[in-house]
Amino acid sequence: MLKLRHHRTLAALCASSLLPLLFLAPLAAHAADVAFKVPDEASMPGGPEGEAIKLGKLLVTETGKSLPAHVGNGLNCSNCHLGAGTTPGAAPYVGLWGVFPEYRSRGGRINSLQERVNDCFERSMNGKALAFDGKEMNAILMYIKWLSSGVPVGSNVVGRGMGKVDTNLKPDPVKGRQVYADKCLSCHAAQGEGMKNPAGGYLFPPLWGEASFNIGAGLARTYTAAGFIKHNMPLAQGGTLSDQEAVDVAEFMTHQPRPAFAGAKNDYAKGNKPKDARN
Repeated sequence: MLKLRHHRTLAALCASSLLPLLFLAPLAAHAADVAFKVPDEASMPGGPEGEAIKLGKLLVTETGKSLPAHVGNGLNCSNCHLGAGTTPGAAPYVGLWGVFPEYRSRGGRINSLQERVNDCFERSMNGKALAFDGKEMNAILMYIKWLSSGVPVGSNVVGRGMGKVDTNLKPDPVKGRQVYADKCLSCHAAQGEGMKNPAGGYLFPPLWGEASFNIGAGLARTYTAAGFIKHNMPLAQGGTLSDQEAVDVAEFMTHQPRPAFAGAKNDYAKGNKPKDARN
């Protein structure tokens, strides 16, 4: 009798210890959104870690100047990752540390954070990948890790990625050309060549042509570009364009001449190809 009671007690304890896990499992799979918060500069550590974080930020904001062998156009990472990766709805780095490795449908496989960084170098920067274990890659990773301070692993930070627009809207490039003339030309110039800085680089980046991102970049897709434009452009006037205006001008801009990217032919080889993919 005592033996039977012992078994029942043990079973009850096991059941009670498993019960929270059973309830927590679905919660872990559907983690709640986390508020967007950039860490205070005062929280940056000293020593080698702090130096690496500072270098990472420098590489993001002065990419072409700092890494000329890896950049094949006139852009810096911060031209898309606005505010050096601290602006919601503009491809922020905040929270990215805890979501990689991550499956990405474009390549049809799990990507590490290093691979995601190099994706940008090869596509958005129209350049060459960094060494996975090099000083520069580790500095960029340290900067992303620091910006993700306090974000629980696996959480989705509000404002991740580009802003959203209605993807059911049909783009009209003719109307988009007019939106460009009215809202974009004063900074990015008549032929999308951008505005150069006399001290070097660009005050406003080129949107097409050989100095811009190539055909494989995320911003070469109409609806991805439209989300970014809608929420961030014109600069300091984000949200002033309608979804339709953003989609129209994105269609016009993305389909202007830009560098080729041989690897684009392999994008979405496993399916789930978006309707605005450029391969």
